[in-house]
Amino acid sequence: MKIGIILGSIREGRTGAAVADWVYDVASQRDDAKFEIVDLKDFDVPLLTSATVPAAANKVYDSPEVTRWSQAIDACDGYIVVTPEYNHGVPGALKNAVDSLGPEWFGKTVAFVSYGADAGVRAVEQWRQIVANFHMNDIRSQVALSLFTDFGAEGLALQERRAAELVKLLDDLVTATAHPAD
Repeated sequence: MKIGIILGSIREGRTGAAVADWVYDVASQRDDAKFEIVDLKDFDVPLLTSATVPAAANKVYDSPEVTRWSQAIDACDGYIVVTPEYNHGVPGALKNAVDSLGPEWFGKTVAFVSYGADAGVRAVEQWRQIVANFHMNDIRSQVALSLFTDFGAEGLALQERRAAELVKLLDDLVTATAHPAD
């Protein structure tokens, strides 16, 4: 089983890279799944302008960047989305990248690790509504990191409880991915 850790920020100096690396470091110690960082910034997904609705495109896209993104996403059985919260919502680049695909997402499992001034919880609540459209199984376990209490001058300065929260999220995600709901 392969779980993609989607790094959902494309900003310069992004905080998300440290978060995704932490998730990967913890996850890669497990032997019940293979984990891989899928960095949205590496794909340069263009704005969705195609006349063909992605869900009807049969995984054939106008853009080579979207095709590469499709292949990376389709290769995963489940996902951990590392998402910032921008202006009380989901980041535009990641939303566009999700919207650019269709069947690659259908029925797969997803979990969220968020960060922001209010720990990214509003972005995750919006993501839960979005992934429902793809009939994705979203895991209730969540890790929500506050910019004020989980980050310091040198980067991550996680509260002690965060490691256990991540392990719970990983346990739940791997179980749900291995045994998808009927």
